[in-house]
Amino acid sequence: MRPLYNLPTLLLGLFVGVSCRGITTREVGRQLFLSRRVVTEAAEFDGGVLVGSNGVIESVLTRESIDALLRNGDSSLQVFDGGNLALMAGAVDSHVHVNEPGRTSWEGFVTATRAAAVGGFTTIVDMPLNSIPPTTTLENLKIKAAAAKEEVFVDVAFWGGAVPGNEKEYPRMIEAGVVGFKGYLIDSGVPEFPHLEVEDIGPVFSALDGAAVVLAFHAELNDSRITTDCDNEYCTDPYLYNTYLATRPEALELDAVSLLVEYIEAYDVHVHIVHVSAEGVIPILEEARQKRLMKGNSRWRGGVTAETCHHYLTLSSEQIPPGHTEYKCSPPIRNITNKEKLWQYIEERRFDLITSDHSPSVASLKGPNFLTAWGGVSSVQFGVSLFWTEAKARGYSLSTLSHFLSAGPAKLTGLQRKGFLRPGYDADLIYFDPDASFVVTPEIIMYKNKISPYMNRVLQGQVVYTFLRGQLVASSGEVFEGPLGELLLSPAVLFN
Repeated sequence: MRPLYNLPTLLLGLFVGVSCRGITTREVGRQLFLSRRVVTEAAEFDGGVLVGSNGVIESVLTRESIDALLRNGDSSLQVFDGGNLALMAGAVDSHVHVNEPGRTSWEGFVTATRAAAVGGFTTIVDMPLNSIPPTTTLENLKIKAAAAKEEVFVDVAFWGGAVPGNEKEYPRMIEAGVVGFKGYLIDSGVPEFPHLEVEDIGPVFSALDGAAVVLAFHAELNDSRITTDCDNEYCTDPYLYNTYLATRPEALELDAVSLLVEYIEAYDVHVHIVHVSAEGVIPILEEARQKRLMKGNSRWRGGVTAETCHHYLTLSSEQIPPGHTEYKCSPPIRNITNKEKLWQYIEERRFDLITSDHSPSVASLKGPNFLTAWGGVSSVQFGVSLFWTEAKARGYSLSTLSHFLSAGPAKLTGLQRKGFLRPGYDADLIYFDPDASFVVTPEIIMYKNKISPYMNRVLQGQVVYTFLRGQLVASSGEVFEGPLGELLLSPAVLFN
């Protein structure tokens, strides 16, 4: 009779090489992960996932097939039964600012990936800023990869940066394995990552025309109304959130996206709009997508996609207290009517994915002034539970969570072995308790600067176990020692 383990027993030391805190890197034997609630992006059923000794999924099975396998299978097969815990593909966060090197006091690869692991994110994709140097050249990518190497607790992929005049770097960075390039149409907030003026946009599209990567944009158009000076019509009180909100009107997003549509129609480039906050953006993009599809464009979603973020789906401007700049981000959190429209788009599958836009900073850059505080919300650790808290209240299924937090980001970034429970994919798995709840407190936060608009908030659903390629990396808020993550880049290009 092959061993049958429940997951709490697993933690007591059934893996060879277990220390008091974790497991060492090694090839594990064939494993079978069971659950009465196996969840994919499209279905939920009683069954399990069979994983090979190489950490790759061999098959996804119904309970009937499992019973036959256990009667006739390999006696060395390790079986782990999660019972009623939902077994799902690990989540993928395609929008994380790690900031190392250069601004490692804001965040680093160790702290960011540990937070991701306990939160059920088995892959994150690092943004090209706010590290110093930014990821705008191959040499800068090598510097970042060297800082991250052997420090990551989950797998990490990378975006390149699109800044004025760096188009010659794109081919080499694509060869190195970046998933795409991100540019700003507005001041990025850091001087080493300048935004694209209108005259810079055409050369970027031309350089990427036909390439199998994504061109992502922070889509707010530069506007004279954006200022930190308290001497204009919007500045009634810089400690009030509505003062800041008035400086970043919805029109900035709509104007930016409308400008990009001109290039979407002229070039074959996959254009992705990050962190959509204004509901009016989606209809503009849908019209551009439809035109592409009518012309026979074969890219995923016609090569026109968009994401929103947990803070836009969880929070609304009406609830933000004076001086609490942990709520500040760009684009801003808008009103409750706008939030509910974004949820309507979720229901209608008009968004493609959801991300954290984890954008941390040190506390000294926050302060009570909304016009001068750093804008960024940290939430990479809590994304699964944040989404489920709102989705559960609206009657959505766990498959909806998997669709937007696993499958969608993996498809966008071309990570072909991530985000799905399918044969040939990495066995990046989580066991999730959709009925549990917990309170966000500083004590449980794993990322570096423990600042959050969700502090003391009760969240629904908790990631209990996280597996990376079949190996247990986190359990009930604890991360095992010894980073097991990999950099999803080409070693031949980066380290030679």
